[in-house]
Amino acid sequence: MIKRPLGNTGIEVSELAFGGVEIGIPYGINVKSKDDMLTESEAIDLLHTSLDAGINFYDTARMYGDSERIIGKAFKNKRDKIVLNTKCVHFRDENGKIPKYSELKKIVENSLHESLKTLQTDFVDIFMLHSVNMEILESEDVIRIFSDLRCTGKFRATGASTYAPEETRKAIETGAWDVIQLPFNLMDQRQSEYFPLALQNGIGIVIRSVLLKGILSDRGKNLHPELHKVEAHLKEYNELIKEPVTDLSTLAVKFALSFPEVSSVLVGLDRMDYLQKSLKMADGNYLDKSQLGRAKKLSYPDPDFLNLPYWSKMKWLE
Repeated sequence: MIKRPLGNTGIEVSELAFGGVEIGIPYGINVKSKDDMLTESEAIDLLHTSLDAGINFYDTARMYGDSERIIGKAFKNKRDKIVLNTKCVHFRDENGKIPKYSELKKIVENSLHESLKTLQTDFVDIFMLHSVNMEILESEDVIRIFSDLRCTGKFRATGASTYAPEETRKAIETGAWDVIQLPFNLMDQRQSEYFPLALQNGIGIVIRSVLLKGILSDRGKNLHPELHKVEAHLKEYNELIKEPVTDLSTLAVKFALSFPEVSSVLVGLDRMDYLQKSLKMADGNYLDKSQLGRAKKLSYPDPDFLNLPYWSKMKWLE
């Protein structure tokens, strides 16, 4: 597994990152309950196998159910071999507002403490804001709290998980965040506008939603009627699916890894066979200039519609 620098953090991460949400909570198409998930022992076996195969980057969050606990149990005696990223709890109040400094500081500190305890480690490599908005990114209190906490040695780098392109731009401009985790895939390519700016500022880019919650895979069939235009658009990628690109999910991962500014691509792994398939995708051979150019032209014409939280709320992914 090839490793890439995570911006200017001094950390090197595998091109594939293990997305820990799917081993912690029901997540993805047709995953409705714990009955559809791996058992704890199966998840630990999958984590160990991924590490042995060359993956060293593991992403989790306080909000991911059992994910931190399982990762902590799996790597208790292998901490020096992995790079850990976790995310703070959501701290906005019921009105979407940020608490006052003293309360906010307590929330963030408690979240970090609980993560370290659950992960069975003294530090994490990246401690990240979870689900930011512009108000959070503009908050001097938030920046100050994360900066002060980093000085304690409990994490090596700060991070922000963004959604909208303007949030990514703001996160870069503040200069406060070492790593940005953002959604980017074949269908929604808007975030790539800020890849060069991130590189210029030494910020590591970690891609999530590379498979659009499984839609850019063999699961992207027989979708909810409200997603019929999305399903029809998927067929346009068939022209790029030819050896060595064997299917849509392989195309999606190779597309994201074709951008040199990208440090790592998060892949939600909940099956051993998908781990093996993912390892073959990240083989160092990505899209050539012609293929990449064509893929860029095949983005979805209405990217604002690609709103996964809204789709989940409307139960379109069930």
